[in-house]
Amino acid sequence: MNNANTIKTSLKSFGYDVFGGTNAPYIWLKTPRNLSSWDFFDELLSKVQVVGTPGSGFGPSGEGYFRLSAFGSKENVIEAMERIKGL
Repeated sequence: MNNANTIKTSLKSFGYDVFGGTNAPYIWLKTPRNLSSWDFFDELLSKVQVVGTPGSGFGPSGEGYFRLSAFGSKENVIEAMERIKGL
């Protein structure tokens, strides 16, 4: 859950609307600039090489949201946040 806290606090400091990460290792964010969840996936992958899950994969209500997982090493989470910060 330390990784979840790192992701959540980092994304908030970057200006994202963030949800979750308190009782589960998944952090949800509202996609910026009204991007679709798949467009945001493509942007993260192509520009900063970070992968997450488009919210639309969870049904129509997930559109416009994106899920990141806190599973992984502390070092990888910190690196991913540094990459997203530069987006």
